[in-house]
Amino acid sequence: MVQQTTTNDTKQRLLDMLEGRKDEMIDIRRHLHQHPELSFLEEKTAQYIADFYKGKDVEVQTNVGNGFGIIVTIKGGKPGKTIGLRADFDALPIHEETDVPFRSQNEGAMHACGHDGHTAYLLVLADCLIQLKSELSGTVKIIHQHAEETPPGGAKSIVESGVLDDLDAVFGIHLFPAYATGAVGYRSGNAMAGRTYFKLHIQGKGGHGSSPQNANDPIVAGAHFITAIQTIVSRRLNPFEMGVVTVGSFDGKGSFNIIKDSIEIEGDVRYMNEKTQQVIEKEMHRIVRGVELEFDVTCDFTYTADYPPLRNDEKVTAEVVEILKAANEPLITEVSEFPVMSGSEDFAYYLEKTPGLFFNIGCRPKTDGKVYLNHHPKFDIDEDALLIAAKAVAHVVCDYGQNK
Repeated sequence: MVQQTTTNDTKQRLLDMLEGRKDEMIDIRRHLHQHPELSFLEEKTAQYIADFYKGKDVEVQTNVGNGFGIIVTIKGGKPGKTIGLRADFDALPIHEETDVPFRSQNEGAMHACGHDGHTAYLLVLADCLIQLKSELSGTVKIIHQHAEETPPGGAKSIVESGVLDDLDAVFGIHLFPAYATGAVGYRSGNAMAGRTYFKLHIQGKGGHGSSPQNANDPIVAGAHFITAIQTIVSRRLNPFEMGVVTVGSFDGKGSFNIIKDSIEIEGDVRYMNEKTQQVIEKEMHRIVRGVELEFDVTCDFTYTADYPPLRNDEKVTAEVVEILKAANEPLITEVSEFPVMSGSEDFAYYLEKTPGLFFNIGCRPKTDGKVYLNHHPKFDIDEDALLIAAKAVAHVVCDYGQNK
């Protein structure tokens, strides 16, 4: 069978089109940055995205999944694989502290993780692909995803909708200022951790601090729980397995001389494989039962797995790395493997069903000051990275194996 591929001439035209629309990407990113919306509340952002495709010769599906997800299907004029390209578009509940002129106009919401940039580059890339679709091989499905930041997230519901069942591969990028602009980072195999949320409500018996024998102190019980769960990683996990147990909130404020009636503890767990998650879950429940017995309190324990570990397909990763290294793209100065990251991403749900790759695009701002990473109120990016992201993904679209 003769392999159908997008021609080098078409790819060069695509790259030239993207080059000419760099300023448009920046304008879109700044508009979205000024108008951030939180997870599951992105109605105006979704409308902005849908309006972008109005009048274009392409199929658009809105309200996909459990929120405002949008799928745009671009059918090429030649046979080939069906691939998905995903960008998320929700913001974070953070008060912005940057001094950029396009800072957030929505108090308490900020694009502090680069999702505005993800959407901006993909909108322009999608439009260029639509214009060239008669020359393209295969089908490209553009996945504009809502609610990446807040579990249960948008990815799982989009996958479960069945609209992506025909994908042969799926790709996503993340802007990451820890890397210099021009650097592309990838990780083959296990790349990012899974995440679980837990909450423990301890119901004791309140009383006066002068008579502790008449009370069951939930603060003491909670303190014991916090200390005990740290032994899960140090004494229950294989030393070669990654696991993190973090308590982020201990709600036990009261009066200095009063024994509280109840307290709440919240935190999260990180892990690189399901077996590790199962060990941690089992031990957490065991410790909770022990706290009830030892301190004569009642515990209500919630343990909810949010996002699974993100695992990039080794074969797809190798092919994409070869494509990017062979591209001779002047804007891409480095393609290198990054360490395993303990952060989590709901792109993992796409990869559970379809082989693919989630990789990072460096976007370190051109300043001499401190670099603020994702989720910081002073987070910012070098906007030159938008064109780099668009070109990197364009190379993948054009060169990734097209033969069914």
